[in-house]
Amino acid sequence: MAKTKPIYRCSACSHEVAKWVGKCPECGGWGTVDEVVVSAGTIGAPGRKAMLPSTAAAPISAIDSQVTKARPTGVSELDRVLGGGVVPGSVVLLSGEPGVGKSTLLLEVAHRWAAQRDEKSLYVTAEESAGQVRLRADRTGAVHDGVYLAAESDLSIVLGHVEQVRPTLLVVDSVQTMLVPDVDGVIGGVTQVRAVTAALTSLAKASGIAVLLVGHVTKDGNIAGPRTLEHLVDVVLQFEGDKNSTLRMVRGVKNRFGSADEVGCFELHEDGIACVDDPSGLFLHHRTEAVPGTAVTVAMDGKRPLVGEVQGLTVKTEIPQPRRAVSGLDYNRVAMVLAVLQSRGRVFLGKSDVYAATVGGMRLVEPAADLAIALAIASAESDVSIPAGWVILGEVGLAGEVRKVTGVARRLAEAERLGFTTALVPPGLTPVQSGTMKIHEVTDLRSALRITGLRRLRAAPEDAAG
Repeated sequence: MAKTKPIYRCSACSHEVAKWVGKCPECGGWGTVDEVVVSAGTIGAPGRKAMLPSTAAAPISAIDSQVTKARPTGVSELDRVLGGGVVPGSVVLLSGEPGVGKSTLLLEVAHRWAAQRDEKSLYVTAEESAGQVRLRADRTGAVHDGVYLAAESDLSIVLGHVEQVRPTLLVVDSVQTMLVPDVDGVIGGVTQVRAVTAALTSLAKASGIAVLLVGHVTKDGNIAGPRTLEHLVDVVLQFEGDKNSTLRMVRGVKNRFGSADEVGCFELHEDGIACVDDPSGLFLHHRTEAVPGTAVTVAMDGKRPLVGEVQGLTVKTEIPQPRRAVSGLDYNRVAMVLAVLQSRGRVFLGKSDVYAATVGGMRLVEPAADLAIALAIASAESDVSIPAGWVILGEVGLAGEVRKVTGVARRLAEAERLGFTTALVPPGLTPVQSGTMKIHEVTDLRSALRITGLRRLRAAPEDAAG
């Protein structure tokens, strides 16, 4: 019998040490080093005895590609992110903060999976009782005879339910609350989470059952558990949303069967969760006339163009250090735009509090919104409105130049579909076809201020000297 030798390995970076330590010396993670027992005879061995494989290798041309064909779940926005639907035998991990709507979404998936085809779905909950899930199903209209419910935390019992029900879709809520009796470690610990995920992955590959896992997140927003958890599954989705808003977004982080940069939009209501096929209107404040301090831009969230509104406000102040407040935007990016606006655009804000925000809870972090932010703040300071029906695109450099952005054609097409008639874009985009939309190309920030009709602001001598 081969001798066993204990070693200690970090679950985050796989770094090995001779004895247990609280902090990994390689990645600096706390509490990530666990004991792993390996066979001493296999370490450094020159070779191992060959074994006859249970399944012979086959030519790649003989492999049936229809095995990995996606099957729609019935939730259109989730199918969009997954690349058409759920692949049989795949494992999907959906992570998100508590209360964002993960359980509501997956219960709706289980309901529509059973309702649209004569197949069974099994919903396993280890965090709630069966009665609590039934109350949610009554509220959201997700009651169906093809949806089976089990409130279990023991993985061996869950596997027994799978053999009895024989579903084609399995939902586990959540992977951090499941327990493998034969494995040491507390529920939710690194060892247990890895064992549960590995067992469910083996089940999916062997039986062809599509498995959907709910994952918790840490206080930093990362998926709880070891990083190997993300490597074991086929698809990783991030469920995001502000508790003060009904808008929810599912982002693809990893997808072995399709694109990983798709985004799905939902609205969470008291009676369930609904898909939002056209989310651009949620990020616009519809008004009859132009208002100073507003500018419209188009952001690319994955492959989906989203038309959003940027608002700016400036207020004169007597304090030595004016306030800068940002909501929905990158604070450092806005600070850089303000510096360029004052140095290159001659819009002096040294004695003004500046507030910048987006509408509808939209999050704008890409550089393509720089020009819209600058013009919105300049419009607020000059009290002059940007003409109605204008959409503004462009990255602003430190020299005041307006740089190109990606996906201009798709951005302009989305803006034109929503009724915008004029676009302010970076130079060199003449071949872009925009239908009836009028396009103005600007090379620098001063040209953009002049074309939009914002008058040049003059500062006091002491402000200009400062």
